Amino acid sequence: MRKALIAATLLLMADFAVHAYPSDHGGNTRYRWRDAQGQLHYSDSLANDALKYGYDVVNDRGNVVRHVSRPLTPEEAAQARQQAEQAAQRQLAAAEAARADAQMLAAYPDEASFQAAQTMSLETIDQQIGTTRGNLATQEKALADLLARAGDLEREQHPVPATLSEQIGQQRAVVASQRALLDRLQSQRADAVQKSTARLQHYRQVKAASGQPQP
Repeated sequence: MRKALIAATLLLMADFAVHAYPSDHGGNTRYRWRDAQGQLHYSDSLANDALKYGYDVVNDRGNVVRHVSRPLTPEEAAQARQQAEQAAQRQLAAAEAARADAQMLAAYPDEASFQAAQTMSLETIDQQIGTTRGNLATQEKALADLLARAGDLEREQHPVPATLSEQIGQQRAVVASQRALLDRLQSQRADAVQKSTARLQHYRQVKAASGQPQP
């Protein structure tokens, strides 16, 4: 019984010597780390486990001065680089958005000027639509004339010349191209109207956040 008590006391003292950090260390830097089993260690020099699992630099009061993380695995290093790149991209996008908002406020000091610019943009598309409709009508009439000539020849039981058939084919392609252009312009206008509403809402938010009064 006495031997067991002495052994337990010696083990407790050894454990305290390993884990406790003396307050009168003279101000020297020490290192603290945990091994693979989670056991806490202090030392004046770095052991392999400290380098492997990471460590803390502590002062004579036991306060952490600096933490050094364990080395990253190749997979962790690749993930860290990816996260850093994504964060940099987000910061760049945010900076570009802020510059764009600043330029928008400088170009349009009030909502009326902003809406006027949006209206002008729509009017430009409307002019393109009007011009395309006029061109389409002209090309459709030219196609109708060619088809009428071919029809007359067929009714008179005359063969349709190859040149006329070629002209009809070319004219059909021209008409199809103009129709496709008109469809694109109309879709572009509908998209512009939708985006104009969103831009106006964004302008109002940026204007309010800037604290600039309406002129």
